[in-house]
Amino acid sequence: MTYDQNPLLDFSDLPRWSDITPAHVAQAIEHTLSHAQSVLAHVESLSTAQANWDSVMTSLNNATEQLGRVWGAVSHCHHVIDSPQWRDAYNTHLESVTAFWTMLGQSEPLLKHFQHFAQPEQWAILSTVRQHIITNALRDFKLTGAFLSSADKAAFSQLRAREAALQAKFSENVLDATNAYTYIAQLDELSGVPKEAVAAMHEAAKADNIDGYKITLQFPSYFPIIQYADNRALREQLYRANVTRASDFGDAALDNTAIMQELLSIRQRTAALLGFEHYSDVSLAAKMAESVPQVTGFLYDLAEKARPCALIDSAELHEFAQSQLGLDSVEAWDLTYAGEKLREQRYAFSEQEVKAYFPLHNVLHGLFHVVQALFGVQFTAKAVQVWHADVQYFELSRNGAAIGGVYLDPYARSGKNAGAWMDEVRSRSIQAQTLQTPVALMVTNFSTPLSGQAATLTHDDIITLFHEMGHALHHLLSQVDDPEVSGIRGVEWDAVELPSQFMENFCWDFATLSRMSAHAQTGESLPRNLFDKILAAKNFQSGLQMLRQVEFSLYDIILHASYSGENPDEINQVLAEIRTEIAVIQPPHFNRFQHSFSHIFAGGYSAGYFSYKWAEVLSADVFSAFESEQADGKPLLNTDLGLRYWQSILAVGGSRPAMDSFKAFMGREPNVTALLRHSGLLNTPA
Repeated sequence: MTYDQNPLLDFSDLPRWSDITPAHVAQAIEHTLSHAQSVLAHVESLSTAQANWDSVMTSLNNATEQLGRVWGAVSHCHHVIDSPQWRDAYNTHLESVTAFWTMLGQSEPLLKHFQHFAQPEQWAILSTVRQHIITNALRDFKLTGAFLSSADKAAFSQLRAREAALQAKFSENVLDATNAYTYIAQLDELSGVPKEAVAAMHEAAKADNIDGYKITLQFPSYFPIIQYADNRALREQLYRANVTRASDFGDAALDNTAIMQELLSIRQRTAALLGFEHYSDVSLAAKMAESVPQVTGFLYDLAEKARPCALIDSAELHEFAQSQLGLDSVEAWDLTYAGEKLREQRYAFSEQEVKAYFPLHNVLHGLFHVVQALFGVQFTAKAVQVWHADVQYFELSRNGAAIGGVYLDPYARSGKNAGAWMDEVRSRSIQAQTLQTPVALMVTNFSTPLSGQAATLTHDDIITLFHEMGHALHHLLSQVDDPEVSGIRGVEWDAVELPSQFMENFCWDFATLSRMSAHAQTGESLPRNLFDKILAAKNFQSGLQMLRQVEFSLYDIILHASYSGENPDEINQVLAEIRTEIAVIQPPHFNRFQHSFSHIFAGGYSAGYFSYKWAEVLSADVFSAFESEQADGKPLLNTDLGLRYWQSILAVGGSRPAMDSFKAFMGREPNVTALLRHSGLLNTPA
């Protein structure tokens, strides 16, 4: 085919998702990669006198923008409509794409151009945004090996390529292990499971021409069993299958153990090449947090504050399970089930009761109302090409003019990675003196609606949707034209969760929830008394939940700071030691959560998972400003404050340090008090 016929190479507007196939990948990658390499070579050949912002930065950005958009589309399809063909297309080109970005980061001529820009005469003519870009770039040159010898550069490049391949394989093993498990239940095994979930299992079995009820490890199928099934043996079977995915207790062909060991060894070797003591220091070099002791001190302090509540949570749960559920011993597969029963007894409602009030269509309208009230912008559904029939697209406009757009892929399905995330399709920038508007995508894994029925969301699902919209708004509401720091680009990773966690807070406001509710059968809005129960239960087992997140964060930062590779069981032992130190409920010996911990082994959170808690301090503090205004009689959806938040934090993206943006809005340093109050831990028991 000609280049004009390849949909991956059509950059005129939104991606032509439904036209793109794996057969288009090779030509598109080879073309954009070759072009980017050619432009880089030209930029490297420029003399100091010829090197200016347009000849260096604009030229490179235009070339790498096209490569990034093509590779982003390929990577996205690999993650949401995985097939042998997409997997092969992705893995075939992963090494060459990774090698280019490494080569770009190690270019000595390019480094010299940046050092030239940092000289006083050149520095003085740059805007503060571009000065920040140069500062970040000079830091990143060190982190990508630009100062290494030729031999060490080659070694570094090989390590980076191998790391990328291992991360892809880790993710594929988790997906394959998840998809490989199926249990066909009979109706009498599903006592206690909500009717909607049972019906979905029956439909799944019918789709495979099987009698019975198909249960998988996809979250919407797995979790109702763990949460509601009275059948203890079934809960145990599903729990074991889930926590042993891609591990030494599962299919040997999908065991991630060796991959994790090699990944950690590669990261430590990379750190050593760069002159760091360990990989955690490499990670922190581009974050707000300054050192491993600072991070671990922050986490241990949270653990200390959460532990008294966690001990009470655990004691109450065990006493209830023994006295009310007849469980002599409370096992890992009983915890979620017993917790739901205790919550139902204590607060007199179930998640399924709440779920019926929140059809996805209504929740989206409510979410869009929040965005409009805060920022004066509107989302409107628009028919465009999509990668799956379930996907929706919404154009974002202000005063009638389009300023961006977002895709939503809401439901779980085979071939789609678990979890929820936001990613960019394209970023805001100036292309050929024309503004390119930003476009994002949001991916979630909500329960697929039953035939003829509307999809409904749990309150946790609503929180997830608001969270991902916070990320999307950070990307879409950027007013920075330099793509290096537009949207979420350039934002320190331990601050990138601030806008997402900020949006979660509105899910605990009655007016907001009521507006987006309409009972699936009656159309009735969420009753106030039911909301009051939801709010009362907000911090149910919050001590245990806080300790769990601290446990994951400590494991990540300590593992990446201490891994030696000398002990074959080191990966498991580090986690076991942390659990012994801070956890109040110990999982069984076969629990291999870490083998599917994609955030740190296949995502962007290696030695950075603490960012969720770090940024939650910032987001809770920022939201406290809205709470203060509400206490003074103003609406929570405060437009004046919303616009100030937009201009102080969202609009500037990564164009300045995140702490400067926080201070621009709050007028002071962060304070942990709001987070502790929101978590019910402000006045923890002695």
